[in-house]
Amino acid sequence: MAPMLVERIVSNKENLEHILDSLKEGIIAHDMNREIFFFNREAEKITGYSREEVLGRDCHEVFGGPFCSERCSFCNHRDIPKEKIEYTTNISTKQGEDRRIEMSVTVIRDDQNQVMGVLASFRDLTDLLKLKIQARKLNSFSNIVGQDIRMLEVFQKIRDVSGYDYPVHIYGETGTGKELVATAIHNESKRGGAPFVPINCGALPETLIETELFGHVKGAFTGAIRDKKGRFELADGGTIFLDEVAELSKPMQVKLLRFLQEGKFEKVGGERTITVNTRVISATNKDLKKEVLRKNFRDDLFYRLNVIPVCVPPLRDRKNDIPMLARHFLEIYGEKEDSSPLYISKDAMKLMMNYNWPGNVRELQNVIQFAIVNSRGQSIGPDALPMEFKPSHEMGNKRGPSKKLLSETVEEALRKTAGNKTKAAKVLGVGRATLYRFLEENENIKVEYDF
Repeated sequence: MAPMLVERIVSNKENLEHILDSLKEGIIAHDMNREIFFFNREAEKITGYSREEVLGRDCHEVFGGPFCSERCSFCNHRDIPKEKIEYTTNISTKQGEDRRIEMSVTVIRDDQNQVMGVLASFRDLTDLLKLKIQARKLNSFSNIVGQDIRMLEVFQKIRDVSGYDYPVHIYGETGTGKELVATAIHNESKRGGAPFVPINCGALPETLIETELFGHVKGAFTGAIRDKKGRFELADGGTIFLDEVAELSKPMQVKLLRFLQEGKFEKVGGERTITVNTRVISATNKDLKKEVLRKNFRDDLFYRLNVIPVCVPPLRDRKNDIPMLARHFLEIYGEKEDSSPLYISKDAMKLMMNYNWPGNVRELQNVIQFAIVNSRGQSIGPDALPMEFKPSHEMGNKRGPSKKLLSETVEEALRKTAGNKTKAAKVLGVGRATLYRFLEENENIKVEYDF
């Protein structure tokens, strides 16, 4: 088609609207004052709003808040928006239904190259995502890799909770990816684009945890030379992630409970009450119910945090994901200049599939890094894997006979080490792999401990 003819067709307003109406993507455009001046048919279909309801109105007023969620470039006196941004987010339709959409926002400029507003195109991915989950065709979601049925259930749970602002508690063993799940919940929610502020409650001493969470004022204690914002204040409008929340002391549990009830707190040494709008996601590798029974954790705080529980399965219960995760980490860490991609041999993969993975996905990540360093050529073979993966007869000559394990001594060692298998193996004088194999072969061993 001749360029002049194309220009004539597009320059005609009715023709342009007809073209945009025929698209299978929703189109919404507004000026610098957020006044909507275009809304096509697919946008009507996806959102449930008619053109008559939106044209000429402030988009925040129409949709009850930013249509682009916290990624909106026209909130809080922000600067001129970026030329183009792409992301996925969730919207609420006029009927109150949550829809997951893929959004692309582009700046509109006039003949003098001045910014006039933005045009957003969006596709509804809700039904496609549901079908992929049901058909087990989804192999990753929001930067989390996996297609085992247990992980698909986690993906669905993330989708389900993302439309609400209720507290979420994530539980699972160390290394399963609890922070990844928390990040996904934040990114999939309307708070995506706002701050996601993590804090490890078990990594800080009691003297610092309060000021880290709530901040302090100048002169509150020796060394407080200026006012400092805490994590809750930094997460205003977004999400705070409290990892290892079971490690909080009783006094800190009381302060956290008050915040969950009222959304208010005072800085250390301060008298002014501060109110913030922050979603709380917590996580632990302990059984909080048992901690409540043992009087280590307040029951009222437990019920406040555990509104929506999400369980992340250990890697040994989703071994079908190991090849996919291994390839994923190889792509991240295995790039070498002027070389072909690395791959894992069948023998090495067999050893990895038979391994118990006490450190879960984090351990797998470390194993791949270890194997890359120790590999020769493009294939990662059994020799490139850490020692615990190798059969006992390949471990080299040992001094004296191998130590025989008994159920009674194993139970006692686990009891003494509070269930820490690595420490228990040291107490017993055996390797970790030996202890794991013994436990697999003796499933009758039951010891009351926490992982």
